[in-house]
Amino acid sequence: MQNAAMARANRRPGSLRIIAGRWRGRRIPLPDNSAVRPTGDRVRETLFNWLQAEIRGARCLDLFAGSGALGLEALSRGAATVTFVDTDPGIARHLDKIVHELGDDTAEIVVADAHRYLGGSPTAFDIIFLDPPFGNADLGNLCTLLAGGWLAPGARVYLETGRDQDLPELPSGGEWLRQKTAGKVRYALAGFS
Repeated sequence: MQNAAMARANRRPGSLRIIAGRWRGRRIPLPDNSAVRPTGDRVRETLFNWLQAEIRGARCLDLFAGSGALGLEALSRGAATVTFVDTDPGIARHLDKIVHELGDDTAEIVVADAHRYLGGSPTAFDIIFLDPPFGNADLGNLCTLLAGGWLAPGARVYLETGRDQDLPELPSGGEWLRQKTAGKVRYALAGFS
């Protein structure tokens, strides 16, 4: 009973835990006054097991950054760089503070709408994380936009959505490699040739 109480005390509300890598076990505070929904530990662990052969040295895009859970986990596990994109300037300031406190100088933080960002000059990424607020993004359209120069050869695109939502049809050259559900979440990994 005492161990359970201690475990609950260690899971501070308003924080997320980096699972593995150079910042393993580090607690990261969530942005103040925010309704961000960080990807849970179990889902993140599965995702990064899927990506373990690709993550080291990868150029990553965390398109709906929110808490930064996916991009920070990628950096911790050896990604070369992560570009965090979010519409909320407060979230961007929070992420900038976090990466500075962690001593990372490779991350880029951009305040922009995902569609507007993808309407700019493309930069090829190896791994792209798409975890928008459930039901608030046209994931098929976003995948099509990504295929317009944002995907490096052999790129991986991670998508997270509500459990009852179907996965979008992928543009030419893309295929769903893996998918699972956990609680209210459906998550999947696509590969592109």
